[in-house]
Amino acid sequence: MSTNRSTDYLTGLIRELCKLPRETEWAEFKENDAEPETIGEYLSALANSAALAGKAFAYLIWGVRDSDHAIVGTRFSPLARKVGNEELENWLLRVLLPKIHFRFFSVEIDGFSLVILEVERAFRQPVQFQGREFVRVGTYKKPLKDFPEKERALWRLFDKTPFESGLAGEKQSDDAVLKLLDYPAYFDLLERPLPENRDGIIAALQEDKLISPCPAGGWNITNLGAILFAKRFEDFPLLKRKAMRVIQYRGSTRTEGGKEQVGNKGYACGFEGLIGYVNGLLLSNEIMGQALRKDVRMYPELAVRELVANALIHQDFFISGAGPMVEIFADRIEISNPGSPLMATDRFVDTPPKSRNEALASLMRRIGICEERGSGWDKVVSQSEAYQLPAPLAEATDDHTRVILFAHRPLTRMDKEDRVRAVYLHACLRYVNRQEMNNTSIRERFGIEARNSATASRLIKEAVAVGVILPYDAEAAPKLMRYLPFWATQARQADVT
Repeated sequence: MSTNRSTDYLTGLIRELCKLPRETEWAEFKENDAEPETIGEYLSALANSAALAGKAFAYLIWGVRDSDHAIVGTRFSPLARKVGNEELENWLLRVLLPKIHFRFFSVEIDGFSLVILEVERAFRQPVQFQGREFVRVGTYKKPLKDFPEKERALWRLFDKTPFESGLAGEKQSDDAVLKLLDYPAYFDLLERPLPENRDGIIAALQEDKLISPCPAGGWNITNLGAILFAKRFEDFPLLKRKAMRVIQYRGSTRTEGGKEQVGNKGYACGFEGLIGYVNGLLLSNEIMGQALRKDVRMYPELAVRELVANALIHQDFFISGAGPMVEIFADRIEISNPGSPLMATDRFVDTPPKSRNEALASLMRRIGICEERGSGWDKVVSQSEAYQLPAPLAEATDDHTRVILFAHRPLTRMDKEDRVRAVYLHACLRYVNRQEMNNTSIRERFGIEARNSATASRLIKEAVAVGVILPYDAEAAPKLMRYLPFWATQARQADVT
């Protein structure tokens, strides 16, 4: 059972809910009725109804009499309840779709034992319990399919509600907002003077939609505000799993475990510390100058920075139980985030990025954490070439995106896939920079001496054979041959026709 809500917070919450004149679509009271199937149906109904009501959470409280909201206590204990041999909480999580965040809390008030079930609102799709969707209609729990107008309203809401505008915390005082959010970092990163009073600070945070007015008084902290400027992610339970994890392995596989660090600050206020920590774990090459030794990073710092920023910005926040991750191996770095990319991985260089999280991306650009549109992946490829590393590899799984930077490996140790990918990305980079790819540029890319131009020709021939690049003019003399990525030649043909 979760325990990271203070007793004072839980007591205050229960007393406030007990003041409601009646049950609402997002608050339900019970004494001892705690059948697992009933709880599962309420989880679905409350999550869906909280979304319709614009609430971040809904609540089911045991130990409060429904008729007059008097605190009477309960015999229900979530930890003691099992379904078969399975703990209640695990069973509920398994039969809900999609997975949502919910937590049981136990608290004692006036000598009475109470239990609170805090339920996260539905996002993206209605929450189902054992394949059925429920909703609250007044004070009653009903199948959603029996109320098509509510079902339509839910889907309209999901279509127009971005993650950033969701609520990470509700009804916070001015003091609580300033305690939870790293407002000095906000002004510092935007290079704005810190206002002289609290009202000026609050107004600025509201202007950038980091907080929003609560109709009942106080402030709601938006997901945008919390994900970027949380002093501690643990203060925002719905976002804890979205903290960046950094894992360093001792070898080249995940079986050789190493150390792990989980970030606990918002992405914006913690970004420089995150990048510094990652770079501190990466291998360096020692090179000799005329009189001094110096260390040069094995991986380009700019490329690492861009990829970490992209993983934070372009993730799918609605995929529960997963967050961005940096994994450091002896021979590579893998940077991943939840959510398939919104474009083909082989078109990262030339296609302006699309973001699921436009407000997040916009503020990160203003802060200077990510580059202007379309330039980030170009820089990753360009930096990899400058360090003469194998080309970066972008992969899309069912619900994740992963980019891999490889440690230095000489051309003689690159396999065909590495070579073809490097030639293709080189052609893409040259094309978007209005430059030609030819034998000379390939020699520069791989550090091949001029007398070994035949080696560059073989690399080009490999890439042409698999169709990732094509000659600009197939009839040109060998020394004048230029090459384009496959998509550029298709565009030229379309223009001609």
